[in-house]
Amino acid sequence: MRRNSDMRNIRYSFFVIPFAFISLAAQVVKSDGPKPQFEVATVRPNKSGESGASLGPRPGGRLNGTNQTARNLIRNAFNVQPYQLIGGPDWMDSDRFDIVAKAADADLDAKGMLTPPQYMLRLQSLLEDRFKMATHWETRELPVYALVVANDGKLDPKLKPHAGDCDRARSGGPPPPGSPAANCGTRMNMTPTSGKVTGNGISLDTFARNLSGGTGRYVINKTGLTGSYDLELEFTPDQSADTTGPSLFTAMQEQLGLKLESQRAPVEVLVIDKLEKPTAD
Repeated sequence: MRRNSDMRNIRYSFFVIPFAFISLAAQVVKSDGPKPQFEVATVRPNKSGESGASLGPRPGGRLNGTNQTARNLIRNAFNVQPYQLIGGPDWMDSDRFDIVAKAADADLDAKGMLTPPQYMLRLQSLLEDRFKMATHWETRELPVYALVVANDGKLDPKLKPHAGDCDRARSGGPPPPGSPAANCGTRMNMTPTSGKVTGNGISLDTFARNLSGGTGRYVINKTGLTGSYDLELEFTPDQSADTTGPSLFTAMQEQLGLKLESQRAPVEVLVIDKLEKPTAD
């Protein structure tokens, strides 16, 4: 099967990977007023040379990061994709850091946690304090993809309106006993030769946002479809030696009845004005 040339340079970092928190809506995370801060935080260089890295919230309002680049920390802090981050020194992609931070107990909810945006705003404060980060927002016209309905508006069976409990779970109502609501959201199984995406009770705005991580461009939902959907998508990664399976672009049209159209549109980007290496604790 002929592969789509638009996919040659795509890096398959789908579904907010390497983002550590949850898949948020399409908006970035920012604040016009004073930002909350972690009560305590340590930042140390990581000289292990290992390729593995992790970043995520922990019980008790903690945030642990291991072997993190400054670029990935900034992306997580603002919920931006690679193409939305402009500027910065060369070392932000090479130097690695370990971070351990904790919010004040008084800031935690009844379960001893913070919401993802609350973690992110505190991470922004940490970067501003320890890395002397200074940034500003701009809107630039960039290449984008528009997610549209193909096949004369007919959806394929692998994309169907959600008829379960996910909407109720998102609104804060308790799901009925035995409800599969715990499975709501997006899951992906990715290997060098195959990719599978499963969505349960997700909006197409969320699906488009997640596609942005893998296509290298901002993806705008222009399907006109509202509400929640279940979907299943199987494709062959472009870097795979197996060229018989469908690319992501082809699979979306054949399996979901959707397609990505290349366009240009204004995209909000984060410009790094200043970034310094932190002094180790």
